[in-house]
Amino acid sequence: MPTDRRGALRAGAATALAGALATACDTGPRPAPRRQQPAPAAPVAAPVPRRWPGRPAEITNGPRDRPRVALTFHGQGDPATARAILDHAERAGAHVTVLAVGEWLDRHPDLARRILDGGHDLGNHTQRHLDITAMTEAEAHAEIEGCARRLRRLTGSIGTWFRPSRTRHATETVRRAARRAGYPHVLSYDVDALDFTSPGPGTVVANVTGRIREGSVVSLHFGYPDTVAALPLLLADLDRRGLSAVTTTELLT
Repeated sequence: MPTDRRGALRAGAATALAGALATACDTGPRPAPRRQQPAPAAPVAAPVPRRWPGRPAEITNGPRDRPRVALTFHGQGDPATARAILDHAERAGAHVTVLAVGEWLDRHPDLARRILDGGHDLGNHTQRHLDITAMTEAEAHAEIEGCARRLRRLTGSIGTWFRPSRTRHATETVRRAARRAGYPHVLSYDVDALDFTSPGPGTVVANVTGRIREGSVVSLHFGYPDTVAALPLLLADLDRRGLSAVTTTELLT
């Protein structure tokens, strides 16, 4: 065999032996296999408006034979109060309904998903919160549709409910405009907390507890410190009465 070939074979054998010895002697710790990160949870699907057979065009309350009530909030004002109210509700196991103003969503778009991801209803309270009863049908429709577009862009839905701005009850003109925008019903209420007058937390609680009963829909507001302070007291009172605070959709289901 030629000398150069014997040298190559000896070199190859030596390399193989060295590799085997290195492998056999490598008793050090090995890095743990990388753990697959779980995929992020999909966002909660945004519910859409639905027609409630047997219910009027304007809904003021739910069934009176079940221990449930709906706390509904006009969505505007300082976002810190909104977050505090949602946190209070969730700690108590309660769900609420938020009727958001479109301009408020423009300034605080993250709150749309915060509301839905907390298990709450999210609806439409017009784009600019003007006196909708003073508008023509075309003007009212533009206000409702403006907020609906924001909701659809942020959540994929126009929201579950519509409540007219600056009025407790909708005119027929407003109801027609709401139907054109995709809302079969207008959401009113039978209990007004009057929290927007800033009467103090105790008065806010008394305004509600003095009139609330099974099936009630209560009008409250984001943006007022009295409401934030009153909510835990109100939820505790409801619990003592055996009343559950649920979304308006749950109230009617």
